[in-house]
Amino acid sequence: MINAVWGITQAPFKRDKLTLLPQQNHLLDIIKIHAQQGGFSVVIGEPGVGKTVLREHIEQFNKAREYTVASCSRTLHTYRQIIWQLADSFQLETTEKNIESDLIECAFSHIRERKTLYILIDEAHLLDTSVLRKLRLLFERFPKNHNLVLFGQPSLLHYLSLSTNKDIKSRITYSATLKPLNQEDMERYIVRELESVKMGINTFDEAAMALIIRSSEGNLRLCRNLCLGSLIEAARETKRVVSITHVNNVLVQPHWRSHEELITQQVLS
Repeated sequence: MINAVWGITQAPFKRDKLTLLPQQNHLLDIIKIHAQQGGFSVVIGEPGVGKTVLREHIEQFNKAREYTVASCSRTLHTYRQIIWQLADSFQLETTEKNIESDLIECAFSHIRERKTLYILIDEAHLLDTSVLRKLRLLFERFPKNHNLVLFGQPSLLHYLSLSTNKDIKSRITYSATLKPLNQEDMERYIVRELESVKMGINTFDEAAMALIIRSSEGNLRLCRNLCLGSLIEAARETKRVVSITHVNNVLVQPHWRSHEELITQQVLS
């Protein structure tokens, strides 16, 4: 529908485009450096600020000869499930008895081929302490040229700061917080998405743009969803300019309304 109304071949704000924002690029540059020295990196941020995009961008390194990326992106956070996901990422045929030693040998074989190794674990704030300790012991036997990167919500660092977890925290070589975008960066993101599919930068009128930015509160995922929803509302009316009315038609949907508003509505009804 969007493509037909605006006469475009690709819709904007799609997840298959992994262009990084400046903040994500900065983190990526440092993560690359730590991978050369043997790193243990932690990237935290609230849901929707861009952790997944950064992780998926690093996963694309697998297409280059000089990198190997093993990623655990499914939320199955027992130790055995994680190491079997790693074995699957390495395309390693092994057995339950030999999986740990085979993973270590496989990692060394990649390093002997002069590759840099990235091991990514998503939703790491869900990891139990015992799981994290076992993983730490396993990766300490890996070659130096690798970077274990944990992606998680802010509670991950609070969890690692507990006195019982000092042995794990002391091994972190780099940590960073992906912060919500400011208004200028959010507007640049929207304009860039429009330009990438050859839509005019005035597709959202001034009031609509301001409302989207204000309602998204710096959250990249919310911004993308709100922009897409507003474009759909405009397309339904075959309008080529998104107005504040179209944005409000999205914001009145229940999942956009705050918890307090929903309670007030229930009391009044």
